[in-house]
Amino acid sequence: MKKYIIILLSIAAVRLSAQQELMISQYMFNSMVLNPAYAGTHDYWSTSLLHRSQWVKFDNAPRTQFLSADGPIFGGKAGLGFNLSNDALGITNVMDFNANVATSVKLSKGRLSFGLRLGLSRYSAQLTEAVIKDVEDPVYANNINGAMIPRVGAGIYYYQNNFFAGVAMPTLLSVDDKISYTQTGVNSFYKNHIYVNAGGVYTIMPELAIKPSVLVKFQGSAPASIDLNCNALFMNKFWFGAGYRVGDALVTMIEWNITPQLRIGYAFDYTLSSISKYSNNSHEVMVGYDLGRAALVKTRSPRYF
Repeated sequence: MKKYIIILLSIAAVRLSAQQELMISQYMFNSMVLNPAYAGTHDYWSTSLLHRSQWVKFDNAPRTQFLSADGPIFGGKAGLGFNLSNDALGITNVMDFNANVATSVKLSKGRLSFGLRLGLSRYSAQLTEAVIKDVEDPVYANNINGAMIPRVGAGIYYYQNNFFAGVAMPTLLSVDDKISYTQTGVNSFYKNHIYVNAGGVYTIMPELAIKPSVLVKFQGSAPASIDLNCNALFMNKFWFGAGYRVGDALVTMIEWNITPQLRIGYAFDYTLSSISKYSNNSHEVMVGYDLGRAALVKTRSPRYF
């Protein structure tokens, strides 16, 4: 039964283009996952490596690896960032490479950053392995092996020391006729997703800060997805948090700032949707390392996002 369920999920991903962007629970610790305008918003270069295993009891369940690096360039006048990801689900696999460039202007008590994402996706789908009802459907007649898809995204991001808000469209434009049965050339398969997120930090006492945040994802042919999160920082070293992905999952997470430069994190998703009858948990681990002299002194004047 589990085998056929994951096959059905794979077919849905191919035919309906439902969940095309990365699903990551610890995005609030690296907003460049969502928004290219986040690149270079710190005074130092930051790197992170993440692995996510979703619905772990399924064979060929979703698995994601994500590597990122970003920092300031031109004396802090601009930011540059890179993402490399591998996303596998059943019979499909997508590898993405993105270059993010951003520039910002001072606005009120903070800065407003504008970002552009230039990406290339390598898309593969073993369609002939799918178990389908209509064996004459031409969509599943041939496999897709390493189709290269250029993609462009954009975003804006406003931040102060204790507040942030952003709007992004990770895929504003894609030349994806190689993987679309309609072959209309542009945005035939990849659909426009809009991410809106915001959050703030409230210092309760010198040893404790609270960080609530919200993320709303819009895609025209699907209901809006809402994430509600709240994280607490103890002694500038330990993050403990919980989140609710409306109608989908409860999330718990922890991050440990081992040194001013090195941090590790873990997130656990407890599935609430009907798929929980077959698998009700997902796991995510993250390691991050910050470079440069500015990273060594950030604990004295912390940035919380």
